[in-house]
Amino acid sequence: MPSTHDWINDPLGVVEGMFAASQNTPNSGWEAKAVAFFKDRLKEKDAHTWVPSLNDVPLHYLKPNSLVKFRCFIQDMFDPEFYMGAYEAVDPSTKAKVLRCGKYKDVTECGVNFNSRNTVTAERQTFYCVPIPGESPFSLILSHGYGGSSQARVVPSTSYAPKRQKRSYEEEDDDDDMDTQPQKQREPHTGPQTPTEPHGNGDCKRRETEAPSSQVAAASPLDLNFPLPGEKGPSCLLKVYEEWDGFKLNEAVEVYGILSVSPALSALADEDASSSLLDPAGGDMETAEEQRVHSPPASLVPRLHMLHAKPLPHNNPLLPAATLEDNSAFLSSTLSEMAAIRAELLAYFTHVLLGDALAAEYLVLHLVSNVYTRRDVLPLGKFTLNLSGCPTIASFTERFYRIIQQLVPSSYYLGMTLQNMNQMRLVPKKDYVANRLQSGALQLARNTSLFLDESQLEQGQLDTAGVRNVTALGNLISWQKVDYDFNYHQMEFPCNINVLIASEGRSLLPSDCQIRLQSQVALPDVEEYLGGIHVPPQASQLNKFRMYLSVARLLDYSISDEVTKSVEDDFVDMRKDDPQSISAEDLHRMLVVARLLSLSLGQTSLSRDSWLRAKHIEMLRRSRMEQNKCVNGNEP
Repeated sequence: MPSTHDWINDPLGVVEGMFAASQNTPNSGWEAKAVAFFKDRLKEKDAHTWVPSLNDVPLHYLKPNSLVKFRCFIQDMFDPEFYMGAYEAVDPSTKAKVLRCGKYKDVTECGVNFNSRNTVTAERQTFYCVPIPGESPFSLILSHGYGGSSQARVVPSTSYAPKRQKRSYEEEDDDDDMDTQPQKQREPHTGPQTPTEPHGNGDCKRRETEAPSSQVAAASPLDLNFPLPGEKGPSCLLKVYEEWDGFKLNEAVEVYGILSVSPALSALADEDASSSLLDPAGGDMETAEEQRVHSPPASLVPRLHMLHAKPLPHNNPLLPAATLEDNSAFLSSTLSEMAAIRAELLAYFTHVLLGDALAAEYLVLHLVSNVYTRRDVLPLGKFTLNLSGCPTIASFTERFYRIIQQLVPSSYYLGMTLQNMNQMRLVPKKDYVANRLQSGALQLARNTSLFLDESQLEQGQLDTAGVRNVTALGNLISWQKVDYDFNYHQMEFPCNINVLIASEGRSLLPSDCQIRLQSQVALPDVEEYLGGIHVPPQASQLNKFRMYLSVARLLDYSISDEVTKSVEDDFVDMRKDDPQSISAEDLHRMLVVARLLSLSLGQTSLSRDSWLRAKHIEMLRRSRMEQNKCVNGNEP
């Protein structure tokens, strides 16, 4: 049985040993046994913490052909590729013909007999993977090992020394940071930003204030195609050998695989793109741009040959990696504390929202919302909130976003300036020349919090691209889908994104619920008051809030027949006196509010008390909106 050192540091040796042993046993099923071996090893206690992470460790510190893990987001899917699953080679010492295993490799050794009848051609699927878009700084820091502190120890590789200029896209002044910090953590996405003019070929560093080349018309030859501006971190080409139909675009997964950074791949990528070295049989079928995108130097975009992968139900490192159902002890202890944590969070949000307790209540409900199913085209569970009446002084919306960012694992701030709407690419678009999907800012993982700052609106004209972007935001809010642009047609991709719209007046975008902020702070004191709201609670309190919001999103929910009958009776009674006072849409909203209220209290079924509470806060919200409408006319 291979030792821990063997299966982590030399997984190819384990695979090749099983392959060699199978040669004397027809139909041995060695491939399935090899995958099962690694799955079993990873199930051992704390075994996942022994495996180095591509998210945390600089690439030049990882040993080539070792086992690594990568928490990532599937940004694109390339065409399937053929490879030699088994091939005949000549042993240099004995000169005897030997059958070798070609699985989990990008490059074979010399002396291959291409005319051998023993050569086996197989197929694998390639996915382009990037770090999860918009991961919050706390998630990047705490996710080291994902679900536990990593015990993996790495040292600079002595067996692989890539050329200096190929090791990273970052400029040389980042090299010292690269040695000690997680790759994406070095410059985390911190919030409000606006795109500036695209950077040229001589400046490959992505800055927070710049839009990356994926967001503007001009494309940089060094573009890693991250969906969000300013993002940094590792990307990889994931090679999947079986059941690749289970991998979906925009899915967050944790992958365990064999790291391939062979210098031969970089050498081939440096050759003329029109050459056929990478694919002698069909190299002339690829354009130069396609070959550049699909075969980048491995020192920049390593290959990861998958042995095991699992979808991530969430990307909150404070929660167990397993589903809640598989961790009953954690679930029961958390549920018992949720009502108390909710009260603390509500008090904190009341302070943040200038003393408005009702707006704080709706903010909690928004943050625990989640699309739990779809009925035909209707996404059920979404709760887009329009918080209107936001102050335009002291950068209230930016401060507000930074507080949200501290509480959720993934988020993105989009200032709806005229420049952003006209210049940014929100919707991913197919590039047929490079045969890849150009990323857009709406290509996000599930449960990402999207903060739309409509207070940044200004006078001006939306061009064609701006109109498309606003339309895309409206479709995202209403239908929880994004229509990707494939030039000659659009392809619909469902999503599950929490959208919060901060605006001065009523939003021009649709929403599921609007509430106007009612400040309890006198106007002359607002700026001074806002100066203190960015101060977060203690770290232990913040972690409780972070766990609370993620757990509430993951809970199951049901309504008993008895409560359903009670709700129906209430609806009939409310319409008796004034049929115009409540519509079917109002009832639907109240049911959504009641569901979210129950989940926020840690209750997995609707109680009579929660239903009455939902009716009460909806009555208060509607009354406030009516009063404001009377005061300000049509501008609530």
